Amino acid sequence: MLAASVVVGAGTFGTFPRLELVLLLLLTGVVFWLAHVHAHLFGARLAQRPPDLAVVRRVCREEWTIVKAAVPPAVAVGVGPVLGLDVQGGQWLALSVAVTGQVGWSVAAARQAGAPGRLLVLSALVNLVLGLVILASKLWLKH
Repeated sequence: MLAASVVVGAGTFGTFPRLELVLLLLLTGVVFWLAHVHAHLFGARLAQRPPDLAVVRRVCREEWTIVKAAVPPAVAVGVGPVLGLDVQGGQWLALSVAVTGQVGWSVAAARQAGAPGRLLVLSALVNLVLGLVILASKLWLKH
């Protein structure tokens, strides 16, 4: 959802719109990853004891999926010209990839947690609706 929100909120681009959107997606992913790592390491843990290097590595690894989720939409923007898409077409492709990824990851996480089939479907539907809200906001904002 973060990557989709970045694409919708990106607005006007400068001289190199595709490159700027790719960098914005990746850098936003890294910043949010760092924010999550910080929250995990210094939230509850700092009150108890300072984290050791093993804990820092584990938390960084666990939260790395935030950065990984930004890569497919960034790639979609980057390959847009190969597919004959203009900048706006690349944005729509990136949004589609981001929402599809969110739905897929939510189902995979629910499956890994052992959720029954109806919860897998519910997870997919909730994430699809959230993605559609983001897509609708792009239409409403007329980017």
